[in-house]
Amino acid sequence: MSVTPLPALPIEQLRQRSSTKWRKYPADVLPLFVAETDFALAPAITTALARAVELGDTGYTPPDPGIRDAYAAFARRRFGWEVDPRNIRTTCDVMMGVVEILRAVTTPGDRVIVTPPVYPPFYDCIPEAGAVVDRVPLVQTASGWELDLPGIEAALARGARAVLLCNPHNPTGTAHSREALAALAEIAATHGAVVVSDEIHAPLVQPDAAFTPFLAASATAARVGYTVTSASKAFNLAGLKCALMVTADPGTRGVIDGLPDEIEWRTGLFGALAGVAAFAPESDAWLDSLLVRLDENRRLLAELLDTHVPSARYRIPDAGFLAWVDLSALGWGDNPAARILRDAKVALHFGPHFGDEGRGHVRVNFGCDPDVLREAIARIGALAAS
Repeated sequence: MSVTPLPALPIEQLRQRSSTKWRKYPADVLPLFVAETDFALAPAITTALARAVELGDTGYTPPDPGIRDAYAAFARRRFGWEVDPRNIRTTCDVMMGVVEILRAVTTPGDRVIVTPPVYPPFYDCIPEAGAVVDRVPLVQTASGWELDLPGIEAALARGARAVLLCNPHNPTGTAHSREALAALAEIAATHGAVVVSDEIHAPLVQPDAAFTPFLAASATAARVGYTVTSASKAFNLAGLKCALMVTADPGTRGVIDGLPDEIEWRTGLFGALAGVAAFAPESDAWLDSLLVRLDENRRLLAELLDTHVPSARYRIPDAGFLAWVDLSALGWGDNPAARILRDAKVALHFGPHFGDEGRGHVRVNFGCDPDVLREAIARIGALAAS
């Protein structure tokens, strides 16, 4: 049975929102930068939040708001991954979970590997945990972006103690293969290191790409790994504050269980309620519809760039609603998004924020109406032609 693409809300309605996407820039700017999407919430989420407001259910988050069981069922249904709910603790958001895990498994001054170009907060959360960033860039091959496993092994041999993985990767949209993840786990185990995997974009992996949770990649991955995830990206819930820290081994579970209770108290009640609704079977149809829309948009973007900005280089992502686009050939400097914002009135994420590998690049949020995407790329094309 065919699935209808999820329609975006009218831009006039979206401009009534008070979130960063719609308040950072003036109304003449098309915002395709921060990772917020332009769709109505899944109906089950709207119902859950409306009921909570009606009840005045705005107090403290209980010890078990139901999200552990909801996520375990979601992971089984969507990923074929068996998660023990007892191996899950909640916190405020994914980056907070990453920081607290890194604090627990490293000592001040330890090096933590990142794989740029990568989500900019990675560069901040590692120092927040008392560690030092160790860069091992992704490798771009004919078939896609890949982890530099020999480079990671060399960094671990030099003394790095952890790898902060992004799976699926932001900004390239790469869903790392099971083989690469299993190899990474073996390398980490050999050097007595751990892997912390940010899997916030996992629900948005397209059907033509396989998603492998790091903890499910192998028995060794289960032993050395920690996953931090949330419903916030797929279901547009970033403001509600709820993330999950997941383990698959008694040793790593002991680390998570040993974190201070205050870390779990930071979970937002509305975030937990919305997460339960998002991970429920009732929201699967909405998510499937979103995936179809994003599939169409990721391919539309390739067509639009080919028409309006033919010198751009863009690889269609495996997952998510974020596109990594190389505009170096336009000669607009290290940060082409700055000129695009100023002269085309389109806000894109600044490429250099993702690391040195982001020079000349932009990140485009295509989680929007196709007509908004058409207008944005046409504006950039007109600027390139001027």
